[in-house]
Amino acid sequence: MTTTTLTAPQPAPAPSRQAPARQPAAIRRKRALHWIAVHAVAIAAALFFVLPFVFVFLTSVMSDSQAMSGDLWPHEWNWSNYTEVINTPGFLDWWKNSLMYAGLGTLFTVCSSIPVAYALAKFRFRGRRTAMLLVISTMMLPPQVIVIPMYLVWAQQLHLSGSLWPLIIPMAFGDAYSIFLLRQFLLTIPKEYIESAKVDGCGEMRTLLRIVVPMAKPGIAAVALFQFFYCWNDYFGPQIYAAQNPGAWTLSYGLESFKSAHSVNWNMTMAATILVMAPVIIVFFFAQKAFVEGVTLTGVKG
Repeated sequence: MTTTTLTAPQPAPAPSRQAPARQPAAIRRKRALHWIAVHAVAIAAALFFVLPFVFVFLTSVMSDSQAMSGDLWPHEWNWSNYTEVINTPGFLDWWKNSLMYAGLGTLFTVCSSIPVAYALAKFRFRGRRTAMLLVISTMMLPPQVIVIPMYLVWAQQLHLSGSLWPLIIPMAFGDAYSIFLLRQFLLTIPKEYIESAKVDGCGEMRTLLRIVVPMAKPGIAAVALFQFFYCWNDYFGPQIYAAQNPGAWTLSYGLESFKSAHSVNWNMTMAATILVMAPVIIVFFFAQKAFVEGVTLTGVKG
């Protein structure tokens, strides 16, 4: 009688992991040079825009004597320069006035431009193209052309000189560039959405608020950012209407007075400049996605 011995199957040996072959130095060098060549223009452009901000920031934390020298790196970081600028008489008032001017101006412009842009984009009426041409033509009119008659109206008839209201109130009646930009964006919204809302019983205003506005958020964000940046950086308008009243100055106009008072203190001037630029940079940093999307989607249709 024979016996059969059963043996358990042996597991297959695991494949040995070989280290990836290292590329030759010549290939790595070639790829590095190719990457530098492709991105050289972008790197140069980035340095072109960033280095001035770095220079302003480094100068703002220097001492008075070092700011007048040729040193590029501060020996001591004088953060008290910012505190001194903020404590300058009138600086916080300029900040408040700039926020009021930019905030109300942006709100009024967006609220007044959306209905006009919606009508020009989606309504069919006689003279629609003529109305659009009139809107575009006002964009070509320099503000210096009408500054004297407008000043006479606001100062002599309405007695609002010495304040920012002559700059804020007209924004409640629309802005040509904002209307044009919003109109171009609204043309990209399919008309089927609007027709479906009307079939469900929505009127024009309800369709605008419930359907069009939510779909046009990128375009509205782009218009709001453009208007906020314009109002925050506006120097010409406050110079015309608020120059005689220091309590109504904005940061852009007050910075000129601050620079004249600290003409030899470049560190203080640079610190004030950083405080003026900071809100614009912060707003754009957080809203750049909506801003870029709103700008790139305009002009798709004519």
